[in-house]
Amino acid sequence: MSTAEPPTSAFHVMSKPIGPICNLDCSYCFYLEKEEMYVQEGCGRRPSWQMSDEVLETYIRQYIQQQDADEINFAWQGGEPTLLGVEFFRKAVTIQQKYAEGKTVHNALQTNATLLDSSWGDFLAAHRFLVGVSIDGPPELHDTYRVDKHGQPTFDRVMQGLDSLKKHGVEFNTMTVVSRANSQHPERVYQFLKDLGSTFLQFIPLVERASPGPMASEHGLIQLMLAPPPRLGEADAAVTDWTVRAEEWGTFLTTIFDEWVRRDVGRIYVQHFDVALGIWLGYGSSLCVFSETCGKAVALEHNGDLYSCDHFVYPQYRLGNVREQSLQEMIFSEAQTKFGRDKVDTLPRYCRECEVRFACHGECPKHRFLRAPDGEWGLNYLCAGYYRFFNHIDPYMRAMVGLLQSGRAPAEIMGEIARREQATSTQ
Repeated sequence: MSTAEPPTSAFHVMSKPIGPICNLDCSYCFYLEKEEMYVQEGCGRRPSWQMSDEVLETYIRQYIQQQDADEINFAWQGGEPTLLGVEFFRKAVTIQQKYAEGKTVHNALQTNATLLDSSWGDFLAAHRFLVGVSIDGPPELHDTYRVDKHGQPTFDRVMQGLDSLKKHGVEFNTMTVVSRANSQHPERVYQFLKDLGSTFLQFIPLVERASPGPMASEHGLIQLMLAPPPRLGEADAAVTDWTVRAEEWGTFLTTIFDEWVRRDVGRIYVQHFDVALGIWLGYGSSLCVFSETCGKAVALEHNGDLYSCDHFVYPQYRLGNVREQSLQEMIFSEAQTKFGRDKVDTLPRYCRECEVRFACHGECPKHRFLRAPDGEWGLNYLCAGYYRFFNHIDPYMRAMVGLLQSGRAPAEIMGEIARREQATSTQ
């Protein structure tokens, strides 16, 4: 290990205490097939998927102690983390309290909600977990891809779990994967989520490429259904049938924005819109995909392996293991620093000269596998959608920035829009 003074910059770890194991079999899930990586590593033997006590404590101790911050945010995902049961997370909270040393610890749990019941509700409420519920819209849209191991719909079970959260007063938000199916219905999806009682909405564009063939690992070849993130100049994999079309992603966001900016500012928080306002204010992006560089948001697997990013859990992006190296050492390593810098260093000229680069920065490197109009590789698959979205919201963002700089609330834009549209309609 290095003896140099460790950096104190903040970082974020998405921990996967049960790895890719899930009780559902969502058609579009990019993480389920990570199981093959660990089966092969065990030479065909089924690994133990639950994070061991040793890894759990090592991770929690390092994550708290190695960040110069008064508040520490733990994010638990999967797979489906609730398969571990309440007792696993009760143990995690106990370990957090052991090492907190005056710091405030927060926990966020991302779940499909199908296993949530009264015992979960009691625990999550008592320890003030923020719960992210994965739901893709009303039944016919949600159940298009989000099915169980028998191919059966899951919507009703999600709603039962959500009812348990509401009954116990657990704070929740919603995460919606925007696919080729539900992208056609932005108004319905938005209204449905509001009717659920969600006041913080995350929309994740679904972009996956079919694997062109087996990929290499230190244990041999791995045959995966989905292609890993592209290397520069690589475009040998077609997108899947469920991948959202770029233009429709832009339409989805702008349609919802037009409703939000007229009726819901200050009442409903949509991640893309909140992040955009921060960017227009000059604060930069609080979301990694729109930052100029990346690399400070990593993924921790069940056995302690650390990867460059949740979307880069492939052998070539493994940084090490928390049982052998510290989180700081791996996250601020030369390899991970280069990974983060590559985002800006490989940005094609077409993007560097784009009028909305300040807001987009080429978005996620995982999606950068097209040729730009001038023939250079590295254009983001979603470019057309983002170009439309960021140009569309620009006048509204400028207006809200003006309101804030005048000491007024951004929500006042709703009244200004209403007065302007009323005046226009009476002319």
